[in-house]
Amino acid sequence: MKTVLVLLGVLLPLISSGQSGLTDKGLFFPKPSANSYVKLTPQKPLNLKAFTLCMRLSVDPTVVNQGNRETILFAYRTQNGDELNVWQEYGKFSLYLRSSTEGAFYAIPLLSIFRTNLCVTWESSTGLTAFWVDGRRSTLQVYRKNHKVQSGGAVVLGQDPDSDLGGFDEDQSFVGEISDVNIWDSVLTGDEIRNFNDKVWVGPEPNVLNWNTVWYKVNGNVFVVPEKYK
Repeated sequence: MKTVLVLLGVLLPLISSGQSGLTDKGLFFPKPSANSYVKLTPQKPLNLKAFTLCMRLSVDPTVVNQGNRETILFAYRTQNGDELNVWQEYGKFSLYLRSSTEGAFYAIPLLSIFRTNLCVTWESSTGLTAFWVDGRRSTLQVYRKNHKVQSGGAVVLGQDPDSDLGGFDEDQSFVGEISDVNIWDSVLTGDEIRNFNDKVWVGPEPNVLNWNTVWYKVNGNVFVVPEKYK
């Protein structure tokens, strides 16, 4: 019995330190919180001159769609500040690259209780930026031409870190479900992004952050939703 307890003492810290892969699973944030989040570890550094970020989202609209609310959808922060953030705020969607004030803003349909396939594309050489909702592209904007996303940060779902995994604000927290968060280091074609709507993905393998293989750590009141609910 003593040997078993010793082994458990060794294994439990390893188990609680994180897990790998979220294939056919989702993350459910049931209510506003200042301490519930999931940290993702990408398979390669976010050292990007272009990207496609895709995810599937559904929300509690009674919370998230209040006209004066900011809701973080995706956060990537380095020690120097917010590096790549996606928000639904004040009735619009927004993308911020190394800024919390100067962003690209889009008046597109808001998230709902039903699942939305959301993608964001950006490339440094032209600055061309777009949001894609269920395979439909917004108008293009020019944003952060010749910019580069820096490596060395943390990817967080559910909260907007104002410091190193801290400084969370309950009124900015995500409330709902997130799944299939993937990042490519290029701008996918329209047909490839539209294929993201399908259950079986036939496009290129996500090479920066892959939901199926990503290392993740859950903190606080977050449910890992099993396949039977997907």
